[in-house]
Amino acid sequence: MSAAEINEIISFIGIGLLILAIALITLARKKLKGIFRFIFSFMAYICLFVGGLIVLYIVVSGPTM
Repeated sequence: MSAAEINEIISFIGIGLLILAIALITLARKKLKGIFRFIFSFMAYICLFVGGLIVLYIVVSGPTM
């Protein structure tokens, strides 16, 4: 597996985490109440933060040869 393929897989994981964060925060705001709302929101913001860091790393690392 080349470095470009590894970066591609890592970027897809980051994008997936961002999509998961969108789904979780939407679920938490529209359907849940109480402690479950807090738990799902907390998980969503963790996914958002980690996914953002992954995408930032891929973008800053530049193109692969």
